[in-house]
Amino acid sequence: MKTSRWDLLPREVHVWSAELNAPPAQLERFWQILSPDERDRANRFRFERDKNYYVATRGWLRTLLGRYLDAAPDGLRFDYGEQGKPFLAASTGADGLQFNVSHAHGAALLAFCRGTAVGVDVEKIRPLSDAAAVAARFFSERENRAFNAVPPDRQEEAFFTCWTRKEAFIKAVGEGLSYPLSQFDVTLKPGEPARFLQIRGSAAEAAEWMLFGLRPLPEYIGAVAVRGRNWRLTLRHLDETF
Repeated sequence: MKTSRWDLLPREVHVWSAELNAPPAQLERFWQILSPDERDRANRFRFERDKNYYVATRGWLRTLLGRYLDAAPDGLRFDYGEQGKPFLAASTGADGLQFNVSHAHGAALLAFCRGTAVGVDVEKIRPLSDAAAVAARFFSERENRAFNAVPPDRQEEAFFTCWTRKEAFIKAVGEGLSYPLSQFDVTLKPGEPARFLQIRGSAAEAAEWMLFGLRPLPEYIGAVAVRGRNWRLTLRHLDETF
């Protein structure tokens, strides 16, 4: 079957990376397709940089959704879950399209699939003076043992590996931090394949999910969690020439 890059087939996850320092002309194009409530939210940011990052992220989201749905980006409407997770309103005709977005330190990841929950997270690898304390508070006992066994010069990478994988899962289930981070285990050692080890004490429940580790941009690390097995992931990059 002949397909285009806008076809999103069963068991496919498309992930797009973007750098959010968009030029003024592109920001203006994005601004024009935002909804009134998105513009209101953008105008509430204290710093211009943060406002621009938000506009670029939502602009890319609307642009991509428009391509997948063959719809006008400015006509898309969103609803929100109890924890604030956005999803396409029923009136949009989403046809099972699911998405999730993450942005941090000037970069974004946008994930799309059909028919099941998906979550994505991205972070910039950077020094953290309290990484061990944060890990002790939020990681599981098993993850902390693995983290403490990582050589010191790789612990920053291991920390953000674990953090992004856990956040991707939390975002996929849509429960926010009401779902304790210590109730499931992920792999975190540099070079170790991404996977869930247990969820709520169950290896069988962990086997119902797939976890992908990503290096979408230099100095950034990301993760995608998706319910089900045998998913194929494709990572692409967005820029102003798109």
